[in-house]
Amino acid sequence: MIEETAIRTPAAATLAGRRGRRTADVPALVAGAREGDARSVARLISLVEDASPALREVAAALSPHTGHAQVIGLTGSPGVGKSTTTTALVRAFRAAGKRVGVLAVDPSSPFSGGALLGDRVRMQDHAGDSGVYIRSMASRGHLGGLAWATPQALRVLDAAGSDVVLIETVGVGQSELEIASLADTTLVLVAPGMGDGIQAAKAGILEVADLFVVNKADRDGADQTVRDLRYMQSLGGRHSEAGHWRPPICRTVASRETDNGIDTVLEKIEEHRVWLESSGEGNRRREERAAREIEAIALATLRERMGDVHGSAALGALAGSVVAGETDPFRAADELLAEL
Repeated sequence: MIEETAIRTPAAATLAGRRGRRTADVPALVAGAREGDARSVARLISLVEDASPALREVAAALSPHTGHAQVIGLTGSPGVGKSTTTTALVRAFRAAGKRVGVLAVDPSSPFSGGALLGDRVRMQDHAGDSGVYIRSMASRGHLGGLAWATPQALRVLDAAGSDVVLIETVGVGQSELEIASLADTTLVLVAPGMGDGIQAAKAGILEVADLFVVNKADRDGADQTVRDLRYMQSLGGRHSEAGHWRPPICRTVASRETDNGIDTVLEKIEEHRVWLESSGEGNRRREERAAREIEAIALATLRERMGDVHGSAALGALAGSVVAGETDPFRAADELLAEL
């Protein structure tokens, strides 16, 4: 089931939030989502994206039903075939009888502020499948390859009974690595011709991989790409530590006509899941994910309160003291935080 994402301007998002303040029946929406109602799932994610006043109630209602979904992240440079690979994985997981949720983060339009919805075009194969829920989310300028609301949207799909949640990032470069803190297993996709060996060796994004997928492996240069990845692994890094997971390298040709190599990718994902549980790394990652989420919410709340005092008499007085040399900015900041 594909649920459309409305393209909203910031003003429209504010209006939607106000509308949500009046009409959101959170218990009913959560109950509907638990029963697999796509409209309820869509409404809950919209409340998350719009930063509705009901967001805290939503989080509290979802919390007892979360923690069951396997979260798989897919990232890589633009053009490596993330959407096509995501579609192939959905097909494979559905064949195994699993319910699948997909969060596809699209770049924001610089004009409307909404998602460009490019991934939606490539995932029409699953439009009539009630066991699949696909949601495009606009990044809305958030860096890191994800949208700011992705963690809470993930909770919605988890609580709605998804066995697997696939998170596809926007095309990322060398430093946008947020997906690694959100996913249980991170797939980094590369393709022949997307960069030379030196580029591959220095790319920070490769450090977050739990599994490398060389897609479009039927093209010239695939063997060289595999060699580059193996050379990069030989240089050391966190994957070379004793007892640490060493990311395997899989070749795929993911397309509408063939899903060559996808079965191998699924096997390696399962091997990684087993390793996460047996090594204790899975629990550590989940705790780290929760810590990051708590920190992000706390910082967002602090920024909101700071906005309330911007231009206030207290802030003006502190600024004047700094200019007059009566205090320093750090002490002034401490005093402001103490007031907050």
